[in-house]
Amino acid sequence: MRSGLCALVGRPNVGKSTLLNAIVGQKVAITAAVPQTTRHAIRGVLHRDDLQIVFVDTPGMHKPKTLLGTRLNEVARGTLSGVDIIVFLIDGQAGVGRGDQFVASLLAEVDTPTIAVVNKVDAYGRPKVLPQLQRVAAMGEWAEVVPISAKAGDNVDTLVDLIAARMPDGPPYFPQGQITDQPQEQLFAELVREKAIRLMSEEVPHSITVAIEEIGPGESEGVVAVTATLYVERDSQKGIVIGKGGTVLREIGSRARQEMQAILGTRVYLDLRVKLFKEWQRDPKKLQRLGY
Repeated sequence: MRSGLCALVGRPNVGKSTLLNAIVGQKVAITAAVPQTTRHAIRGVLHRDDLQIVFVDTPGMHKPKTLLGTRLNEVARGTLSGVDIIVFLIDGQAGVGRGDQFVASLLAEVDTPTIAVVNKVDAYGRPKVLPQLQRVAAMGEWAEVVPISAKAGDNVDTLVDLIAARMPDGPPYFPQGQITDQPQEQLFAELVREKAIRLMSEEVPHSITVAIEEIGPGESEGVVAVTATLYVERDSQKGIVIGKGGTVLREIGSRARQEMQAILGTRVYLDLRVKLFKEWQRDPKKLQRLGY
């Protein structure tokens, strides 16, 4: 039996969570076209015959503007030395930037072997792929340089085979069939936040966090009741999240409820509330209360 840990790292919005979901074959991490969507280290487990790989999806490394941003960077950096291999993702469509160079400089300080992955190759023509691979190869001493499309699934199996080849002998970390250790409350909170992010303007998503207050039996038989609170930093954001006549909040709830029902295999009654929690991203006590 071989088993090991693989960290997925990179600057924000390069496709780490999309890759994790593609590898394990199920949604365990939320995705959105907004930087810093991932705020926790999310683990997803790949099971094969005589092989188990635990992938750790990390928050995007960036220049922080808030205490939350600083703590997200600490979460990402904290994974680098405790894994067997690192996958460093770069957005091939956007090209190599200063954020990628910053991450590469951090990876140069650790001894963990790293596979550099150029993602989103489906978004631009094949003639542009080779120059991007050459630029990435010149950024550091990588074990491999691999082009993929996490969204389309292109070359993902090849990447997984390269990772698997470097897994050491060892017992499994998780029972067969378990694909994540993410608590249900955290998963549901993230689902609500994902739907809110996708419906919000550019300003609001970074100011939203979600807490699940309660999960329990509903009033009707076979119904699970979920109560969640969306916290915002400014009073003006409450109206944006709620929407005229509650239209936005209802749409957030409708989309999140559908995924919760698919996960639980039963009907869900989802009660959403919006509360003001001023400057929570900058207040250490508030961050601690929210689990960051």
